[in-house]
Amino acid sequence: MANGSAWARADQARVDCVPFADVSVDDLAVHVLSELLETARDSEYGFRTCAREMPSASSLRQSFNRRASQYHEACDELARMIRRHGGSPPECGTAGAAIHRGWVRAKGAVGANSELSLLEECERGEEAAVALYREAMQRRLPPDVRDLLERQAASAQQSHDQFQVLRDEARPRG
Repeated sequence: MANGSAWARADQARVDCVPFADVSVDDLAVHVLSELLETARDSEYGFRTCAREMPSASSLRQSFNRRASQYHEACDELARMIRRHGGSPPECGTAGAAIHRGWVRAKGAVGANSELSLLEECERGEEAAVALYREAMQRRLPPDVRDLLERQAASAQQSHDQFQVLRDEARPRG
């Protein structure tokens, strides 16, 4: 079943922790949390971008905005956890995601963003987030960090599954 596929791929692509063997647990936690924070910011911005592509009364727009808000809360939690472990949270997401959001907006400007294509993008993004969380949880992390990541990973998995169902419903029957 597809909802376990992201987890299976993450398990196959296990992170080799050897480069971090001489790094403190707090330093490793800050590194892992910072990567996840950048990704969560990218996801928040991506869902907001998709929401803007939908008509204002659309239930899908509401779903995109709701998930963007959940990612905003996740970003706040990750930033607090980074500070708790002695780090400084990164200020923005990644350049690659900014380019991708530009692509989504450009497609929308020429009318190429269908409901289906947006749902496919969101499902793909959530699948990548689930895999990243799974990969992060392979590291030796403090219990408070692990608890946060497990909760956020479960939220990403639930969202993935929801957008997968919506995507399937949006596909033409034939």
